[in-house]
Amino acid sequence: MASVAEQLAANINFGVFAKATELKKRLWFTLGCLVVYRLGTYIPLPGIDAEVMAQIFAQQRGGILGMFNMFAGGALERMSIFALGILPYISASIIIQLMTAVAPTLEQLKKEGEVGRKKLNQYTRYLTVVLAAFQAYGLALGLEAMQGPTGSAVIDPGWFFRATTVITIVGGTMFLMWLGEQITARGVGNGSSLIIFTGIIANLPAGLAALLELGRTGAMSPLAIVVFIVLALGVITFIVFMERAHRRILVQYPKRMVGGTRMVGGESSHLPIKINVSGVIPIIFASSLLLLPSTVGGFTGGRGPDWLLTITALLGPGQPLHMLLYAALIVFFAFFYTSVVFNPKDTAENLRKHGGFVPGIRPGERTAQYLDYVLTRLTVVGSLYLALVAILPEVLIAQYGVPIFFGGTSLLIVVSVTMDTVAQIQSHLIAHQYEGLVRKARLRGRRR
Repeated sequence: MASVAEQLAANINFGVFAKATELKKRLWFTLGCLVVYRLGTYIPLPGIDAEVMAQIFAQQRGGILGMFNMFAGGALERMSIFALGILPYISASIIIQLMTAVAPTLEQLKKEGEVGRKKLNQYTRYLTVVLAAFQAYGLALGLEAMQGPTGSAVIDPGWFFRATTVITIVGGTMFLMWLGEQITARGVGNGSSLIIFTGIIANLPAGLAALLELGRTGAMSPLAIVVFIVLALGVITFIVFMERAHRRILVQYPKRMVGGTRMVGGESSHLPIKINVSGVIPIIFASSLLLLPSTVGGFTGGRGPDWLLTITALLGPGQPLHMLLYAALIVFFAFFYTSVVFNPKDTAENLRKHGGFVPGIRPGERTAQYLDYVLTRLTVVGSLYLALVAILPEVLIAQYGVPIFFGGTSLLIVVSVTMDTVAQIQSHLIAHQYEGLVRKARLRGRRR
């Protein structure tokens, strides 16, 4: 079956794509939803001085505001109705997913199939509303405290501004959550990931222009720009290699007698385990925690307590302590999140129930220990890979002022989402070819 799928995938051409009407409808629907999202990032919040916000973001691009603005596709910098983007929904999804590992009730829902999944999705939506409301209110307070060179970022601060800001931003976040679910159900790819992907891609031309501007003004030599672009291409190639790499564990199924006359089974398959099981989640968590003190210091305008100013200086981008803690947090979250999404005991139990076993390993507890051993070694490599991808661009950003859109986090998201979307498109084309083969076989059978 695998060889047939590979042969079909190799024979896919534009003619097949032209006949796949269902896939084309899904692609057009996805494109339309993403266009709606991009238009919404230009609808501003009421009561914001756009000129002052541009001045403030010019000073905060290296902090957590710059990273969140990247995920929001520039909506945070423009303070649009999508200022928080879809990050509250992603945070809620991660929290619910982590809670399923420690809360017995949620863990039981996770095992109940489609019904349990719908309940967990509903809890995720409720938590999204709560997180978005808290973040929107904090954003409103932060906006009122922000002072640019020409004045305050808020034209008329007060409770009316806070209320309208919370209602508008929460509504925008919930709309994006709904839009992402529609893309996942009726389009191609994961809707939430594609929304973040679109925001990053939309700002890449501006980031490239800013990089070339550094060369024009003499802040960076032309040779350094060429070296950086080549390095970025090398990082992309490295990310593709690591994201596709996985360890295949041989699983054997015993033979059994059927009907007392013939033997069936005896087949072998592989259990693939990716090197980077956790994806980009560790980098996002580590960046959020590490850049929080510097962002709080930025809100205070440099007039905060001495201990906050000291921590902000030590954890500033490019500082040795910043790099060390960044790498340590990425490694920690890689192990933590991997332990949540992949349970060796459950996997070993499922193999035992279906009669599968790893050759040379006793089913049950010994298989779980073996899978845990393999997963630990893979996670060591995966966490070091994530740390390297995240820290290397951070050094370039700190030393040369390279735009944050060329950082390791953005490149990792773009490459991962692109690979996942292309794989889904390919699976749709393979399914279309299978349907064509089945129809031809039926027609031939009727003619005979």
